[in-house]
Amino acid sequence: MKKGIIAIIVLIVIAVLIGGWYVSTNNKLVDMKGQATKQWANVESSYQRRSDLIGNLVKTVQGAADFERTTLSEVIEARAKATSTTIDANNITPEQMAQFQEAQAGLSSALSRLLVTVERYPDLKANQNFLELQSQLEGTENRINVERNRFNDLAGEYNIKIQQIPTNFVASLGNFDPMALFTSKPGAENAPDVNFEFN
Repeated sequence: MKKGIIAIIVLIVIAVLIGGWYVSTNNKLVDMKGQATKQWANVESSYQRRSDLIGNLVKTVQGAADFERTTLSEVIEARAKATSTTIDANNITPEQMAQFQEAQAGLSSALSRLLVTVERYPDLKANQNFLELQSQLEGTENRINVERNRFNDLAGEYNIKIQQIPTNFVASLGNFDPMALFTSKPGAENAPDVNFEFN
């Protein structure tokens, strides 16, 4: 009789320990995913700031120069596409991330063409509003990079954790899927070809 009671007590203790470990591990994964999801909101906020600044930049450029309509149109269209491409922060897939990055890269490209073309307008380059907007855009680009790196750090730690043994058991039971990370565009490892010839 005593052996039976001891066996039951041992089983209860093991069940409590396993249950406690499961709850603790699940809560840790929820926290890690939540931190990465929150960081994704910071990434989107930085991109939104850039989008807002671009609207002001376009208006300033339009008002200060007889500017090429196609360049401004490309920026406006790229901005619209970039702001319409969204990601569900709770389910960031590699496909969604690639689509988001493609839209943002299109906006970056159009914006860089705009800033290079501005070189032809000395009055615009001396315009205080333009200079302030350009400086804010540069700061925003840096902020975007910092926020993306922070997101990659948090999402990367989460991705590693859900694959580690025995955490992967809890991750599979709780449907904790890996989060997609930011990656560089193909060819980003090469230095850009900058051409200031306008003829």
